[in-house]
Amino acid sequence: MKIELTQKIKSSSVPVFFLKNKAKLDKHDFLKLLSNENASYVKHFLEKSGDDEFLKTVLLPSGIKAIIAFSKESNGSTNSPREKHPLRKIIISIRRIVSLARREKIKEIAMNLDDFLVAGSSEEEIAELIAMQSELANFEFNNYKTAPKGGWNSVERVFIAGKETSFLKKAVAEGKIIGEEINKARALSNTPGGDMTPAKLAEEAIKSGRETGFKVKVLKEAEIKKLNMGGVIGVSKGSAERPRFIIMEYLPRRQAGLKGKKEEKPVVLVGKGVTFDTGGLNLKPSSYIYEMHMDMSGGAAVIHTIAALARMKVKRNIIGLVPAVENMPSGSSYHPGDLLKTMNGKTIEVLDTDAEGRVILADALEYSKKYNPELVVDIATLTGAAAAALGQRASAIFSTDSDIEDKLINSGEKTGDYLWPLPLWEEYEEEIKGTFGDWANVGKTRYGGAITGAVFLWQFIKTANGEGQMAKGKNKRLAISDKPSADIPWVHLDIAPRMTSIEGDSLAKGAAGASIGLLVHFLKKE
Repeated sequence: MKIELTQKIKSSSVPVFFLKNKAKLDKHDFLKLLSNENASYVKHFLEKSGDDEFLKTVLLPSGIKAIIAFSKESNGSTNSPREKHPLRKIIISIRRIVSLARREKIKEIAMNLDDFLVAGSSEEEIAELIAMQSELANFEFNNYKTAPKGGWNSVERVFIAGKETSFLKKAVAEGKIIGEEINKARALSNTPGGDMTPAKLAEEAIKSGRETGFKVKVLKEAEIKKLNMGGVIGVSKGSAERPRFIIMEYLPRRQAGLKGKKEEKPVVLVGKGVTFDTGGLNLKPSSYIYEMHMDMSGGAAVIHTIAALARMKVKRNIIGLVPAVENMPSGSSYHPGDLLKTMNGKTIEVLDTDAEGRVILADALEYSKKYNPELVVDIATLTGAAAAALGQRASAIFSTDSDIEDKLINSGEKTGDYLWPLPLWEEYEEEIKGTFGDWANVGKTRYGGAITGAVFLWQFIKTANGEGQMAKGKNKRLAISDKPSADIPWVHLDIAPRMTSIEGDSLAKGAAGASIGLLVHFLKKE
């Protein structure tokens, strides 16, 4: 898809009239593109449409099409945060407009930047958002389908009417990059498990690094064993596909010769890379096991977050780590009751082989410490419990630093990649203390699984004795007690609720590409 910022809209483009207030139609820039007869028809259509919100394609008297959308403004009579922040409605409206154009086989549309401006967001942010969301809505995973004679329905060009300033041009270009990288991650996640093995995921990381400008190193099984990564090796034992540990380095500040602790410290992104998860010997039920090729969505997110940042030449040191395995049942599988020794020496008592993501991430979190990072963020489709708690419209966030947590939540609101905080309290550690090992990989009850999963991971980012200094800014949400936290600020994103799109998203079925948009926004801004 081509997305262009322009002041001159082509007559071949279908104009989009997006209105939050019908009374403002007379001032709409696109009316002057229409003949008097067509303009009168649009006005008459709106007068007769009533007060309900709608989105329709209209055939004008001259035979050309127009897309007309009405989305009510807030009347300011409520204290609801959602009504005060209508950006959510803007994000969905952009997707619906592009989706409608696809269904109607419209190849070119023109949207007016001014229509989508809202309080609290700049012109540049909205221009970037239009480009990004247009790309997301135009995506469909057709790699395994026979193309129809007329080709797939897709919008070929989006014009964004606005002043052609360098800032807006950059915003549109970056929005398009972010959307493209999210779609590439969606394609990776949608690829069937038979075609997306740990080795092939590593190949995709290498390819992405070569194309966008970051270094990739892939550790094979022998090297993983030398690092004493007993979690990665243990989970991978049941599969014929051998594990990989993918290391990605994007270090523009170091390459530029910038010195000093602040310039040198990277942000480390850690992504769960389970390319197919059967649950192991604790086999998953058949009702949703078919989706488990998407259990590497966290790994795909890390790869394409770094790719987006590299393409935009963001001056931020970023490391990406993806432990990639397949969790399969076989005669060589790891067992319930096994004790796995991880890279930092702590042992994991395996009570459920289907809680494998946290087991491999334990080793990756320990490995992240070698970079002396300023922040570690792990991204994982970790627990069905997160979806039970939040539904499918937001990912769960846990953090040792409330300031960083707030910034990430704000980035999610700005990009349509929503997060909701859950508690990370030291009291929950009682739930995962092992009987024969240091930590059990599931809690003692069936309650609070998202929290116990996060608290388990927390044990592997803490300093060796668990007595590190409090992260920047005392965390008001961290614990009931006043015990010190980890010395490395850490965030855990459980994206299981957003692994797949839902009907209300106005996105194609399959992987949703969760967390990439918000991470890019956060890492660009902070």
